[in-house]
Amino acid sequence: MKAFVFPGQGAQFSGMGKELYENNETAKTLFEKANEILGFRITDIMFNGTDEELKQTKVTQPAVFLHSVISAVCLGEEFKPDMVAGHSLGEFSALVAAGALSFEDGLKLVYARAMAMQKACEMAPGTMAAVMNLDFETIERICEEVRTEVGGELVLANYNNPTQVVISGSIEAVNTACVRLKEAGAKRALVLNVGGAFHSPLMQPAQEELQKAIEATEFHTPCCPVYQNVDAEAQTEPETIKKNLIAQLTSSVRWTKEVQNMVAAGATEFVECGPGKALTGMISKIDQNVNAHTL
Repeated sequence: MKAFVFPGQGAQFSGMGKELYENNETAKTLFEKANEILGFRITDIMFNGTDEELKQTKVTQPAVFLHSVISAVCLGEEFKPDMVAGHSLGEFSALVAAGALSFEDGLKLVYARAMAMQKACEMAPGTMAAVMNLDFETIERICEEVRTEVGGELVLANYNNPTQVVISGSIEAVNTACVRLKEAGAKRALVLNVGGAFHSPLMQPAQEELQKAIEATEFHTPCCPVYQNVDAEAQTEPETIKKNLIAQLTSSVRWTKEVQNMVAAGATEFVECGPGKALTGMISKIDQNVNAHTL
C-alpha cells in the first residue's frame, strides 16, 4: 500500500516550484490562482526570493503548501494514495490532496493559520529546540521538572522519530531544559531558529482565531484515510478531521506514532510530496523496512 506524506514549515528553499510552473500548464494555472487569492505574487518570492524573504510568516506556510499540493496534483492519475498524512502545516496539504478541502479553501486556511500564528508569537514570545538521542520518557520527565521549577510553558511538540524530538515553550524554560537534557545524555539539545513556540499552549490565541476559519469552511469526505497529528489515527469523517485540525496548533505532532500506525495498516511505500526530504529521513529512522522516497 502507498502512503503520500506532506512536509511542514522549514522545508522551503529559493526556487521551489519554478520548474513545475514553467513545465506544467496545470501547475501554472494553480500558482496564478494562488497569487490572486493571496493578493500578492507569492510565486515571485518562491522562485527568486532570498532565504529571508521566504522566512516571512505570510510566505513560508503558503509556499510549502502550494509546492506540496501542486506537486501531487501534477501527478494526475499516478496520485493514487491508500492513505495520506502531513507533518504540522503539511496536514492541510494532505487534506487538499485527498479531496477533503478544495485548493482555494486550503490555501485560505493556511494563510489564516500563518497570520494567526505570527500574532500569537508577538503576544507571547517562545522558542523550540531539537533534542537528539534521548528517550521520550526522559525528555518528558525533564520537561515536567523544568516547568515546575522555572515556570512558563514547556512541552514535547514534535515526536519526529525515535531519536529526535522537538520541545517547545517559553524561552527561559526551553534554554534551561536544553542544559538539563544534555546533562541527562542527549547527544544534542539545540535551540532552533524559529519565530515562536509552535505546538505548545502559547499558540492558544492562534488556535482560537483559526477555529473560526475552520468552522466556517466546508470539509468533504477524503478519498482515503487521513492520519492526523493530534491522535495519530486514520480519519475520514469531516467533523472529526476539523476537530483535530483545530486542536493541532497547541498539541504535539505525533509523527512517529502516525508512521507506525500507517505501517501497521499496510503501508509499504511512502512518497514525500513537496520541498525537501525531511519526512523521508524521519520515516527511514522510524521503520527501516519501508520504501520511503521523495517525488
